[in-house]
Amino acid sequence: MHILLIILGSICLALGIIGIFLPLLPTTPFLLLAAALYFRSSPRLYNWLLEHKQLGPYIRNFREHKAIPLRVKIVSVSLVWITLLYCTFFIVPYFGLKVFLPVLAFGISWHILSYKTLK
Repeated sequence: MHILLIILGSICLALGIIGIFLPLLPTTPFLLLAAALYFRSSPRLYNWLLEHKQLGPYIRNFREHKAIPLRVKIVSVSLVWITLLYCTFFIVPYFGLKVFLPVLAFGISWHILSYKTLK
């Protein structure tokens, strides 16, 4: 079971890292899930993740403050809207998807903005 949890944690970690660069893939939830899976399977990997220079702050800030830094909010919401509006106007041929994508962007934005802002 420990090996399965480590593998799942590593997959979540990879998705979280990819999410830093892709606006539709959330970073923090995947990193939190990776931390939870590592916590149950490997204290060494859990501590490594929490102490990681770039990834650790995502997890610690969210766990301690339930807040997202203003810069991260601005970048996230901007990239979501840019990506989904681009897809709506230039990529997606179906009317249903053209309606759904802005609704999705609104929902994602609302979710991100609903968290407190970390100062």
